[in-house]
Amino acid sequence: MRAFVFALILSLLLLGRAEAAPQRVASLNLCTDELLLLLAEPRQIASVTHLSQSPAETPLWQLGRQHPRNDGSLLSVVGLRPDLVLTMGGGARDRTRIAERLGIRTLDLPFPQSIADIERGIAIVGAALGRAASAKLLLARIAELKRNRPARAVDTIWLGGGGRSVASNGLAAEWMALAGFRQRALKGDRVSLEQLLVAPPEVLLRSDYRSGQYSGEQRWLSHPLAKGIRADRTVATDGRPWTCMGPAMIDEVARLRKIPR
Repeated sequence: MRAFVFALILSLLLLGRAEAAPQRVASLNLCTDELLLLLAEPRQIASVTHLSQSPAETPLWQLGRQHPRNDGSLLSVVGLRPDLVLTMGGGARDRTRIAERLGIRTLDLPFPQSIADIERGIAIVGAALGRAASAKLLLARIAELKRNRPARAVDTIWLGGGGRSVASNGLAAEWMALAGFRQRALKGDRVSLEQLLVAPPEVLLRSDYRSGQYSGEQRWLSHPLAKGIRADRTVATDGRPWTCMGPAMIDEVARLRKIPR
């Protein structure tokens, strides 16, 4: 299976060399914004979504602000005359038909379910942009994380607002494993304050996504019981890369590895 994935990625990268590179590329999704910003030449980027220009949403916001913004709709970029539009998750057949009528090529990536999916997405977008070298660099960084993964993965619960956690066998857990954390299996991928106090994990990997905003979910994290969890068991993680769990996770995994625990 690994050999098949490698062969697929290699063929996609080689294909990207053969086709003419698009000159005006727009992205209609935060996760494809990330791929576009990390892989494309700046001059190729016609537009990214407003989310990729927000410091609260992505660590790449400074790159995002260097380009025109859109609201995530095809209509908001048509005037820019893109020759390629990136999006993710499907569900918009009308948008695709309209783009075809306007002579705009679209590339709709599926939502990734594994790091292998992330690698395929990088290869596909790199090929579509004619940016094989950039794609290879990102893929090499992921490969390096895999080769040098920590020998021991500690029992961990990833914690977001309101007790939200992640699946023990999903994409988030794969990234966690590369950082030396083993996500504990939880019913409904949620954890209660009582569970944290009665059976605390070795590490509580606490997301700081929008931690400065006052909401019901963030008040849950400030509950007196939550403050009673041993501080030396808590590691803060930048919650923004976890939204897409794409290549922006590479730097976050590298940072988490360096934190003593």
